[in-house]
Amino acid sequence: MTAPPTEHAPPPDGGAPQPSAGDIWLAIALAASFGLLPIAYGGIAMAGGLVLALATLFGMVQLVALIWRRSHPQRTAIVVAAGAVAHFALGQFLQPSDVAVLVALYSVTAFRRSGKSRTWVLVATAGAVMVGAAFALTDWVGVGPAIATGLFFFTGCAALALTAWALGLMRRARYLQQESLAERAARLERERDQLAQIATQAERTRIAREMHDIVAHSLSVVIAQADGGRYAAKSSPEAAERALLTISETGRAALADMRRILGVLRTDAADSAELVPQPADTDVAALVASMKSTLPVSLIEMGTPRPLPPGTGATIYRIAQESLTNILKHGGPDVKATVLMHWAPQHVVLQVDDDGRGAAATSDGAGHGVLGMRERAAMLGGTLSAGPRAGGGYRVRAEIPVPGGQARPPDPGGWPPSGPPPAPPTTPAPPIEDRTP
Repeated sequence: MTAPPTEHAPPPDGGAPQPSAGDIWLAIALAASFGLLPIAYGGIAMAGGLVLALATLFGMVQLVALIWRRSHPQRTAIVVAAGAVAHFALGQFLQPSDVAVLVALYSVTAFRRSGKSRTWVLVATAGAVMVGAAFALTDWVGVGPAIATGLFFFTGCAALALTAWALGLMRRARYLQQESLAERAARLERERDQLAQIATQAERTRIAREMHDIVAHSLSVVIAQADGGRYAAKSSPEAAERALLTISETGRAALADMRRILGVLRTDAADSAELVPQPADTDVAALVASMKSTLPVSLIEMGTPRPLPPGTGATIYRIAQESLTNILKHGGPDVKATVLMHWAPQHVVLQVDDDGRGAAATSDGAGHGVLGMRERAAMLGGTLSAGPRAGGGYRVRAEIPVPGGQARPPDPGGWPPSGPPPAPPTTPAPPIEDRTP
């Protein structure tokens, strides 16, 4: 029998700074029960008074040392073994206090912080050999009875020592199993907390992106309509009235969207919050139509439209919305825009072009619009490029793979090869930083 390979791991009650009350009471009980017995029966071979007193003293030391069997199991085993050797040298080969040897062997196996317990079981076995040999040599009845006596004492002592060692190994194995389960539970709890934190951060990022898209788009429309209505009020009251109506409708829609988002964030209102579908690619046409009173924009669709997963459709809509919002902010006066949606077998291309300022547009560098669009495209395995066109204006091109397909690298010409572009093809310049303030 060998010790477990992970025997070095200390049990919770091993290496305690102070002895426990249970160990103190155990030592007292054993000392009261076995410590003074040699005086009662006179010791082995009717030992003299001094020898008997010393042997009894050594036995009491053995038993009292068990107080520290958990806090210092190795030192306790050394003291117990030394006491056994001492009374053995006095001719008291075996006495009741040697029960401490079995308790110390169990304790050093179960509670020792490091090392192997096999050394101590070998020490106990060697003691059994010494006890058996001593009783055999002192039996003068005959050779046969002497050998029988020696084997009896050796077998009994060795069997008790092996039993104590086995019980200690079982105690340590049970602790190690409990420790492994506790460590696994703690690791799973840490992983659960980490996953919860990652999910929370991802949800916060998604909500921030949605709020940015809603607020930036709505405010851009409101600002553009307010500027146009202010100039039109002097010459065309009807145009000013239409601008104010657009501002009112846009503001109410943005406010409703914000309330829905904030309502979901409140735990007490999450169950009662109004649930509305996310925008999809089919809503791009309605988005373009709603922008025409503010921005001259046209929609071109190529290929055969087909149903897309909700996440993919929402990404296409938000990229189109953010691109048009950027044109309102930075495109300059009299800017025109074109939205192209090309349905290919394995991907969908959304391209938004304008003929505005392009590279001449200024930015404070604090915007997150282009970064948010890139993140949306990347989450679906797609690509997005944004930057000024060489011939003037600005271009945002996103390529999103559809289920079962894979995205291909962006076309250098910027337009899908299967159809003619609505404007002369140009080579896109390297992307610049986000222009959304």
